[in-house]
Amino acid sequence: MMKNTSRIVTLASLLAATQLLSACAPLLIGGAAVGGALMYTDRRTSGAQVEDEAIEAKSYNRIRQAIGDRGHVNVTSYNRLALLTGEVPSESDRAAVVNAVTGVENLRSVTNEIAVMPNSSLTSRSSDAIVTSKVKATLFDAKDVQGNAFKVVTERGTVYLMGVVTERELNRATELARSISGVDKVVRVAEVVSEEQLKALQPAPAPAASAAR
Repeated sequence: MMKNTSRIVTLASLLAATQLLSACAPLLIGGAAVGGALMYTDRRTSGAQVEDEAIEAKSYNRIRQAIGDRGHVNVTSYNRLALLTGEVPSESDRAAVVNAVTGVENLRSVTNEIAVMPNSSLTSRSSDAIVTSKVKATLFDAKDVQGNAFKVVTERGTVYLMGVVTERELNRATELARSISGVDKVVRVAEVVSEEQLKALQPAPAPAASAAR
C-alpha cells in the first residue's frame, strides 16, 4: 500500500512540475512519453484537437471584450464541448460570458459552472493545481482506466472530468477522483460513448516490422 501511495505522490509531483515547464518538453511515465505521444492516443481527431485550441483562444478574446478584467474565467474545450469555470462579480457578467462564448464557431455546447463571487485566491488556485495533478496521477496509475482519456479541471475543490469515455470508465474515474484528499465534489462533463463506439475510436495498431532477411 505504501509503495502505491509513494508512486502516486511521485507522479503527482511530476505532473505538477510540468505545468511550470514548456509544453514542448515531454514527461516520461512508465517509460512512455507523455506529451507528443498523447496526441496519438487522444480519442479526439487531430482536427478536433486543433479546433479545441482555437475555441479556447477565441473564447478568451470574446470574454475579454464582454467583461474586461472583471472576474476570473477559465475556458476548457474538449471535443468542441466547452466548460466555463471561475468567478465573476455579478449575474449580468455571468450571462455576458456565456453569451460571448456561445457565439464561438464550431462549438457544440457550453457547460456553465461560473460562480458569482469574488475571485478565488492564489492559495485556492495553487491548491486546485495540486488536486488536478493528484487526480491525473491516480488515473495514470490505475490499471483499469486509461488515464489520458480524461481532461481534468479543478476549481475551488470541485473536480470536473472531461473526455470521450464509456460509462464504465467514467464511473471508475469518478470513484478514483472522489478518493483523493482535497476533492470536495466531482462533476462529470464527459461525452459518454458505448463500448462499441470506443473500439472504433481506438488507433489502429502499428504494422509489424518486416523480418530481416
